[in-house]
Formats: sequence, structure tokens, C-alpha cells
Amino acid sequence: MRTLLTRAGLLLAGALTATLATATPAAAHGADAPDGTDYRTEVTAVTPARPGLDVRTVEAGARLELTTTGDRTVEVLGYSGEPYLRVGPDGVYENLRSPATYLNRTIAGDTRVPAEANPAAEPDWRRVDDSSTVRWHDQRALWREAAPPPQVRAAPDREHRVRDWVVPLRDGTEPLEVRGTLDWVPPPDAYTWWVVATLGLLAVGALGLLPAASAPGARALRVVGALLVSGGVAAVVSTVGREVDGGASGVGGVLVGLLGGQVWALLTGLGAIAAGAYALALRPAADFAVALAGACLALFAGLANAAVFARSIAPAPWPATTARLLLALVIIAGTGAVAAGALRLHSASRTPTPPPPGGAVSRK
Repeated sequence: MRTLLTRAGLLLAGALTATLATATPAAAHGADAPDGTDYRTEVTAVTPARPGLDVRTVEAGARLELTTTGDRTVEVLGYSGEPYLRVGPDGVYENLRSPATYLNRTIAGDTRVPAEANPAAEPDWRRVDDSSTVRWHDQRALWREAAPPPQVRAAPDREHRVRDWVVPLRDGTEPLEVRGTLDWVPPPDAYTWWVVATLGLLAVGALGLLPAASAPGARALRVVGALLVSGGVAAVVSTVGREVDGGASGVGGVLVGLLGGQVWALLTGLGAIAAGAYALALRPAADFAVALAGACLALFAGLANAAVFARSIAPAPWPATTARLLLALVIIAGTGAVAAGALRLHSASRTPTPPPPGGAVSRK
């Protein structure tokens, strides 16, 4: 059994090392929920102001969110001034004749527009939701080009105003406008964050060099367990924060969002907390539990969100620096736990088995 655990731990360590060596920042949550961006989209005003009408940005600025309360029905106008969305007490509707209905389905705006879409035609409304809140990508509030604007290319280390944008609305027959800004924000130095994470995981992994059966080894296991609990908490907090930034509100809304798109990150965070507590109690096979939970934590909640290190705007309701610190803690705790657990398993496999009482030698 001990040999099996040792091999499993070493296999986990090797798999994680290979992943680290080939990892690149990836959008692990789909094109419509970016892991970060260097363009800051903000809503500055709704003019003229209307009580019960609120517009904000969600998903790190990738979408606009409009909420209306009471008996007010508001229309969002498309790129040719045609009715595009309708939001009111009877729910959310989209106009199947509006080209924006199709162009705004992805952040890239690359959905094919069908021939029957005609901004000059009478609206063909289809009900898509029973709430009074709608979220959509809007090309007027985004930078869709692959290359940055000329002023950014000339001075990429400075913040730049890319443009002021306007999205037209209609309240009954009265026109309204959502006004906002789009700015370039210089990205952080991802190299610095990776150095911090690497040094941290090496320090945690080094705890596995202490003899597993010794008193210092037991204390080291408790330290690794405590760090794994901390990394799991950081993963859960980051995952919940991402849902809040995506527009989820209330406990029910957050839970629905987590189960719908962030379930693996949530489960690995909770698993790391459980495994860390198991190690703190010095339970049998704690080394294997730590290595397994650490690998899952580092892969699903850490490396999957690595783009946060290289983006100035993070998908979180708190400052981007806080998001990077949480990510660094997840990677340090997860990867360090894999290394420490694997080393302890290897050390235990090399420890001679004490002879049975009386000096008898067992035969296989």
C-alpha cells in the first residue's frame, strides 16, 4: 500500500510539473467571461437620470447590465438605432430583426447575422428571461481590434483614454443615453508575480524534506495543512468574487452561478480545505490527501486563472492586486502541497520497517 501511495504521489507531482512547464494564460471560463483585460470599461452616467433604472459593467467590463424596477419598460437600441432589447415588468425580450441580437452573442462579435435580420423591419420580439435585468456585450463599449490603439502602441506604459462611448436607450418615446469611458490600463509585470509564486511553492515543498516519522516532520505536515486550508479559502473567495463580478446577487444567485460555470474551482477549493484539515489532525494517509488536493487546487483554481497575473483588470469585485494575491496563494499552497506530499511519501517508502517482536523475520 505504501509503495502504491508513493507512486501515486510521484505521478501527481510529475503531471503537475509538466503542466507548469507548458502552461500559458488561458481563458478557462469561455470567451464570454474573460479572465482579465487591459481595457477598463466604466459607466459614468445615464442621462437624463431615471429613478429605478440602473446600468453598470460586469465581467471585467465585458458586458453591460441594465436593471429597471417598477412599471417602467426600457428599450436598448442597436447599432442602426433599431430596437434591440426590451426590459420591463413582463421580462426581457430581444428583437430577432436586430443585427445586434446576433453580433452581441459573443464578445468578439463574430456570430453570423441571418438574412432575415433587418434593422428597418418591424421588431419581432422573443422573450428570453422573466426578470427585469439584462446583460449584453456591446461593441460600442469595447475594444475589439487585435492590436491596441495607436496612442497605446506609442506609449504602452501609460494609461490612455481610448474613447468616450454612448449606448442609446428609449423610455417609452423619450430618448435616454448610457454614457461611459473606455481606457487602456498598463498591465502588471507578470514575471514578478511568477517569481513570487515559484519561491513560495519551493519553500512550502521543502517542508517535505523533513523526515515524515519525526516530530519536525509532523509539525511540517501541520504547516502544509494550514497553508492548504488557506489556499482553499482563497480559491473559494476568488470563485465567489468572480460570480459577483459577473452580476450574480444574493446567496441564491451566487450558488446558481457557481454550480453552472465555476463548479470545479469551487469543489477543488473545498477539497483543499478538507484535506488541509485532515493533515492538521495528522490522520493516516494525510500525505497522499495533501498531494492530491494540492494538485487539483493548483490546476483548476490556480493555473486555470493564470491570466490574472498579466492583466490590469481582473474579473473580481475588488482591486486587481487583491485578485493576484489570492491567485498567488492558491498556486503556492496547491503546488507546494503536491511537492511536500510527494516528498513525504517518497521518504516514508524508504524508511525501514521495524522487525516484529521477538526478532522473527517474516517471509513473503
